[in-house]
Amino acid sequence: MAGLENTVMQLKFTVKQLNRQSNRAGKDELAEKRKVERALKQGQPDIARIYADNAIRKQDEKLDLLRLAGRVDAVASKLSTAATMRTISQGIAKATRSLEIASKQMSPERIVGVMEKFEEEVQKMDVNAEMMQNAAKDSTNKTASIDAVDALMNKAADKVGVELQQDLDAATPAKTQLGHTGLDEEAFQQRLRALRN
Repeated sequence: MAGLENTVMQLKFTVKQLNRQSNRAGKDELAEKRKVERALKQGQPDIARIYADNAIRKQDEKLDLLRLAGRVDAVASKLSTAATMRTISQGIAKATRSLEIASKQMSPERIVGVMEKFEEEVQKMDVNAEMMQNAAKDSTNKTASIDAVDALMNKAADKVGVELQQDLDAATPAKTQLGHTGLDEEAFQQRLRALRN
């Protein structure tokens, strides 16, 4: 388990380095663009063309580094999900072993206790699975944040003279909550009586 976690940490560190290098390339791009303007003001179009070529190259480098950082981040998310799934499966395996021992002893109280523990593990697994699915969607879809999307939509709407705020408020996705999936008390008591007989 420590191996996966160490790999995830190394990948996250790599993502930070790639982002730093991308920022550096972005700054270099801006510097080259300023040199283009300065060369044009001085009447040196050939030199301005060289600086423009450098600016385009730095822009491409920045974008390539950002793409690579996104891919590495997606791999880190998948590995993190794998580590979580391994932890969950180990918990389920322990619960299953306990259930097997309890079944051999035919102790209804112990079976009920193990089943409750198993239900807890299943609920934890459901929560973790939902988090992993959300993380996978985020890493594979590479979607922008809602605020950034709203800002871009508003900017575009202003440009064409359209009101979007009401439409955006109506389109905001609802958040769902997880509920308890246990049996009611009477059904639980009937099952316990059936196990004892």
